[in-house]
Amino acid sequence: MKTIKIALVGQPNVGKSFLINAMGDVKLKVGNFSGVTVEKKTITFSRDNYNFEVTDLPGSYSLTDYTSEERVTKDFLGASDYDLILNVIDSTNIERNLYLTMELLALDQKIVVALNMQDEAVKEGVHINERQLSKLLGVKCVQTSALEKTGIDELIEAIINTNKQSSQPFHLQYSDVYEEEISKITHFLEDKHYQTNTHLKSIAIKLLREDGETYHHFHDQPIWTELQPLLNKSYQHLYLHYKTKDLDEIFHDEKNALAKGAVTESVKFDTTKAVGLTDKIDAVLTNQFIGLPIFLFLMWGLFQITFEWGSIPMDWIDAFFGMLIDGTKSFLGDTELASVIADGAIAGVGAVVLFLPNIIILFTGIALLESTGYMSRAAFLLDGFFHKFGLHGKSFVPLVSGFGCSVPAYMAARVLKNDRDRLLTLYIIGFMSCGAKLPVYVLIIGAFVAEEHAGNMLFAIYILGALLGVFAAKILKMTVFKGEDEPFVMEMPKYRLPTLKLLYHTVSEKAWMYLKKAGTYILLASILIWFASNYPKHPDMEAQYASNIEQVVADENKVSKLNNELALYNLENSYLGMIGHASEPFFAPLGFDWRMAVALETGLAAKEIVVATMGVLYGLGDEHDEQSASLVDKLKANISLPAAIAFTIFVMIYFPCLAASMVFRREAGGWKHWGYLFVFTTGTAWILAFIAFNIASVIF
Repeated sequence: MKTIKIALVGQPNVGKSFLINAMGDVKLKVGNFSGVTVEKKTITFSRDNYNFEVTDLPGSYSLTDYTSEERVTKDFLGASDYDLILNVIDSTNIERNLYLTMELLALDQKIVVALNMQDEAVKEGVHINERQLSKLLGVKCVQTSALEKTGIDELIEAIINTNKQSSQPFHLQYSDVYEEEISKITHFLEDKHYQTNTHLKSIAIKLLREDGETYHHFHDQPIWTELQPLLNKSYQHLYLHYKTKDLDEIFHDEKNALAKGAVTESVKFDTTKAVGLTDKIDAVLTNQFIGLPIFLFLMWGLFQITFEWGSIPMDWIDAFFGMLIDGTKSFLGDTELASVIADGAIAGVGAVVLFLPNIIILFTGIALLESTGYMSRAAFLLDGFFHKFGLHGKSFVPLVSGFGCSVPAYMAARVLKNDRDRLLTLYIIGFMSCGAKLPVYVLIIGAFVAEEHAGNMLFAIYILGALLGVFAAKILKMTVFKGEDEPFVMEMPKYRLPTLKLLYHTVSEKAWMYLKKAGTYILLASILIWFASNYPKHPDMEAQYASNIEQVVADENKVSKLNNELALYNLENSYLGMIGHASEPFFAPLGFDWRMAVALETGLAAKEIVVATMGVLYGLGDEHDEQSASLVDKLKANISLPAAIAFTIFVMIYFPCLAASMVFRREAGGWKHWGYLFVFTTGTAWILAFIAFNIASVIF
């Protein structure tokens, strides 16, 4: 018969020995661990054609060196020959017992969890959803009662099945800050092609805890010279966030937060006692009746501040770049170089920097919610609602960010550690109308909706986009991202007061990433748009118009009209115009002409360009924004109401701007998903716009 070697681990007084006795007729061998007086128990028994050899390790609250018992347990688990760990938990005190479990999960070993004393837990009103807890921890959890000998057969089966696995995936996820530093170390080791049989995440955790054996191992290798500076930087980030330089204390906070999160999501208590300030606050903020309204109020306030306060520096930035563009043209004269620098490069960078105040305010608000510990509670509140649509509770963080800008929203999806949850969220972020789409909405509403209803219509557009997003998530979940939900523990850290230094570190890093990534792509896209809209040149036609303008030079209205006609001719016959005419048949069923098609295509570079492009295309020049009355009148004369409705829906859903799509490609993992996103968003936008156009045509 095959032998399975088991390391029996648990905190003191959890009934380890009693449970083993219930599993079979045991043979007990007692001795001492080498070099210490701690008692060593080796137990053997046979069940289901297997021999089980169990080493009953001393009861330990943690895997530290504080006591000889804990040191023995830690050393045995780190160096001895065994097949799996059987972690026994006292179900009546599950949260405290899970502290040790969280440390065991970091060892990268096969684990089975026995939720012992289940009979007493029921009497005390503790109800454990073992299936949910198994999903959260990524290991098999079995409810047992050594006294009543229940769950024993299921436990034996779980041990045998787990032992048959080639390996057990590393499922545990820590807080975003801790995971960020773990990721940096694992990516470094991957880039160095570091060879090991241990999961790289387990190694990274040990390095972040300054584990002596792991340090000693790396210290004698050439890789240490590059690894040490990386670790020092990670330590500084953790010190700043946790306000302590005690790495054991930091890890202790992490495992406690995970344990609290696991209990919150998988255990129900008949009676709840609020212990400590954190529990008292949670009793209000996670209350099933008032918790969600409080969250919605806070988010409403955050967005009010984001757009109200953000509009003040936006005006200054807009004026600054306007002066810079005028100054560049004045200095360089009426030349191609002046145009590409001013209208291409500077205007492109300005379009990005213009939204930086909103981004900073939004990131500051989110950082405040995260650093205080509230964001995890909000994710928990929304988890049940989002799961109905195939989303995870933490999806709300990037989705909410999407109302500001898709670029940071895609980056914010990193809070979702499960690949399927993250990808599903990434695919629907575009349904949340970013700030760059707002000018388009305002323009269309101004042209076709009565002023007294304009505000309600704008609100309806934003709500409609969000609803379409969650329904799209449901469809994707049922088709592309099939599979049972795989929840993970949402950490429930203690509430903390954030520091200015921490907020600056968090916000400045994300703001710089926004400028660096988005600014680069917008700059490139703007120059390409400038080239495509200015070439090829038509000197004969320009000469003809110049001659006509000379004849009416005294009439400013006629001069302006001729200049606009020339601009329209050049644009219609530019590379961009050629593309618009070529794609017109694709958009014709939606009621769009070639000019609307071109406006949508330039919006692929940046949605802010759509309004200015429409101004040029409808013969008005490019000095028009969403509040231009003449542009509104032109739209009324050239676009039908059904086409305007379809256009709005198409803008609401279709492919994000170049900057956002490139960030999506990076976050999703490659060009394949970029292509899928293009097909999915464009196809969905076309179908819904087609439906809306035909329904509106019948009604209006």
